[in-house]
Amino acid sequence: MKRIYTLTALTCLIILAALATVLRILNLSGYRDHVKVGFIYDNDECTPYTYNFSLAKDALEKKYGTKVDIVTCSNVLDDEMEEPLRELADQGCDIIFFNGYSELVRQLAPEYPKIQFCQTSYMDMSKQTVPANYHTFKGEAYQGRYVSGVAAGMKIKQMISDGIISEDEAVVGFVAAFPTSEVISGYTAFILGVRAMVPQAVMHVRYTETWSSYAKEKSAAQQLIDEGCVIISQHTDTIGPAIACEEALENTDKEVYFVGWSQSMSEVAPGSSLVTSRICWEPYILSSVDALMQNKSIESVVSGHIHGTDVSGGFESGWVEMTDLNLQVAAPGTQDAMNSAIEQFKRGNVVFVFRGKYTGVNPDDPSDTIYLKRGYIENANTSYPLFHYILTDIITVDE
Repeated sequence: MKRIYTLTALTCLIILAALATVLRILNLSGYRDHVKVGFIYDNDECTPYTYNFSLAKDALEKKYGTKVDIVTCSNVLDDEMEEPLRELADQGCDIIFFNGYSELVRQLAPEYPKIQFCQTSYMDMSKQTVPANYHTFKGEAYQGRYVSGVAAGMKIKQMISDGIISEDEAVVGFVAAFPTSEVISGYTAFILGVRAMVPQAVMHVRYTETWSSYAKEKSAAQQLIDEGCVIISQHTDTIGPAIACEEALENTDKEVYFVGWSQSMSEVAPGSSLVTSRICWEPYILSSVDALMQNKSIESVVSGHIHGTDVSGGFESGWVEMTDLNLQVAAPGTQDAMNSAIEQFKRGNVVFVFRGKYTGVNPDDPSDTIYLKRGYIENANTSYPLFHYILTDIITVDE
């Protein structure tokens, strides 16, 4: 019996020694059991874009619990980024995420070489020299926009079949913030998705010249509805367009539906909300923190399309998602049509989106045109969307 106790004790000592060795190796390799994470938001969580981005913070807390300490700054304008950035850096953040478009982040990153700065992309970084600790990322939003367009096209097809509108009235509207390539790329993918179902459909676009203004966005949507648009979507940051659609449906004889962006509008527009597409920020943010935990580079851990320190991803890696298809509103067969398009994206077939007998014109330089017969591949070398041509045959920009 004494020999058994002795063997047991020796076995325990060996196990403890081995465990201690493993822990020493982990410590020597820089493995961390705690990371301090900072978030800087351009708005607060009441707006769809920031709310959607904040879901990654919630997922981070759920996954890591006490292993992460999270500090958040909200309502930070792009040109006011420096002060909160320095505050988070001075508080000991190991990594800071930004959903704004400030150039200050890239400029200040070299001053804090031990901190990783991760910003949603706002320009083509493939031609830029960036600090080693500066990273950009964005989901390939055009994929979700296209699938949204498929759902909208199915609804329009049903409306034509039911005699609610004629083929000539297959008009969709889009409330857009600014004529940037990110916005143009998104609404172009949307109308091309619509036309995959209804080839005669056209689109009207109205710019608000602001990312976030409830009054301007709602007014722009109302004007589009007055012009005869039967589906409205947006690339702006408030619920204004959704409310305009719901009020039109409730208070007039117009049948109009809304396609959401970033956040479901089913609660504020239950009768008109059709479907929503969103960029999923969780895959990148969770993997980035995981990389720090493992003492690895972010780009070696994140699953997506790697462009240096810039990363993008689509349906194939969970970076884009469709939510809240309203079965009370959607046309029969809509889910199957959406799934068919999503499967193509997952297989890596993406050239079909920006392809067809279309000519695009650069709004800033009419001599710069593109013909899409052979197709255009978005996000080929950068996470920031670069398609910036107006398909003038099917898209009208309202003044």
